[in-house]
Amino acid sequence: MLNDTFTRFRVISFVEGLSYLILVFIAMPLKYLADCPIAVKVAGMTHGILFILFFIALFMASKRYNWKFLSFQLFVYSLIPFGFLLIDKIIMKTPPKKLK
Repeated sequence: MLNDTFTRFRVISFVEGLSYLILVFIAMPLKYLADCPIAVKVAGMTHGILFILFFIALFMASKRYNWKFLSFQLFVYSLIPFGFLLIDKIIMKTPPKKLK
């Protein structure tokens, strides 16, 4: 399933985006409203690792498919909650062109 760079990037982007939503909309309110700081520690560490994997996958995909400005745009969208949905929409609109 995760044999090609494009699919790997899509999956990592989706999972990283979900972890960001969990961090912002579940773990942070738990920390400040329910006095449960462990939620942010766990969700934050998980999201941090996934964000690093996202950046690596983005770098690999941008090299393989010659994404120049697009890679910067996708990185900026990854910083926005629900941005992973925009990322998926954009990359599915423009199918990757493999370099020979």
